[in-house]
Amino acid sequence: MDDINVIEVFLDGKRVGRLAQTGQRLCAFEYDAEFLQTGFSISPLYLPLRSGLFFAGKTPFDGNFGVFDDSLPDGWGGLILDRYLSSRGIDPATLSVLQRLALVGTTGRGALEYFPDNSRPVRSDLPDFDELAAETEKILTTGYKGDSLGTLYDYVGSSGGARPKIFVSMDGREWLVKFRATSDPRNVGKIEFEYARLARECGIDMPETRLFEGKYFGTERFDRTNNGKIHTISAAGLLHADYRIPSLDYSVLLNLCLQLTKDMEEVCALFRRMVFNIAVSNKDDHAKNFSFQYKGNTWKLSPAYDLLPSPGFNGFHTTTVNGQGKPALKDILQVAGDAGIGSRRAGEITEQVTETCRKHNKLNYLF
Repeated sequence: MDDINVIEVFLDGKRVGRLAQTGQRLCAFEYDAEFLQTGFSISPLYLPLRSGLFFAGKTPFDGNFGVFDDSLPDGWGGLILDRYLSSRGIDPATLSVLQRLALVGTTGRGALEYFPDNSRPVRSDLPDFDELAAETEKILTTGYKGDSLGTLYDYVGSSGGARPKIFVSMDGREWLVKFRATSDPRNVGKIEFEYARLARECGIDMPETRLFEGKYFGTERFDRTNNGKIHTISAAGLLHADYRIPSLDYSVLLNLCLQLTKDMEEVCALFRRMVFNIAVSNKDDHAKNFSFQYKGNTWKLSPAYDLLPSPGFNGFHTTTVNGQGKPALKDILQVAGDAGIGSRRAGEITEQVTETCRKHNKLNYLF
């Protein structure tokens, strides 16, 4: 691949700024002069809207800024990209952050776009889900680098997370469809669909979900609308938190939500998700499983995702509750109080979520 010295970052057709790397392979970013007058901070904590150069630290994103790291494939998406590059005779370890962002180009998650754009055209046809599921299983269990890697790469794009997944378009709407990982039960798609439906009944804002071919869980992309793309950034990207290890407490997340949104209803919505995660024992609640979106000139909590029982780290929640990986009711209420949620409101939310889960025999944690 050609060397790339500068990446131009765009959003909604407007140039946001320029991204380069120092001799120490640390990213440096500068906002465009016009965007400084008409735009907004794409990452308020680490890239406030002001002139001058910003320099990223070495960790936790290998010299990158969190907001741009969010655009890169990780987990499954990173595996497919690296296998595909290797099949084309390119050593993935030699690629710079700028080269990887150029491979994302205009196809990444969220609304940011990167030029030069070296991405492959997005596939618009529906795949054979069973065939791709079989291919993903082969890739997960072997060092496979066969012909289907190109096809998978076209559908996988910049997806993240450990579970295999692809992006597809159907009836003018864009979907993320998941396949089974080797450690998942055979009916994991149906399980996630049930928990998404349960979360909706618990009052949690969820994107539309469906079972493709009766077994593959799909969720409509909330970073895409008929009017264009929505700028979306994870809590990991905002806070520069390492999502691969336990690095946050819910008190930090709730405080971040209040700082960004200036809206206690958004804070209560995030608290509700915390209670749900505890109730159903979703302990894979890491920093990349919470996101925020810039919509209508204000920040909002994104719809929820990845809500199903998971063991987490050694049986503990990845994001702690009042410092506890196995929280008690007092920890839940303490976090609520610290966030400014009144005890009555916190109790009502906790009771409504737990009773709904109990009604469906999905209450996996005793409060």
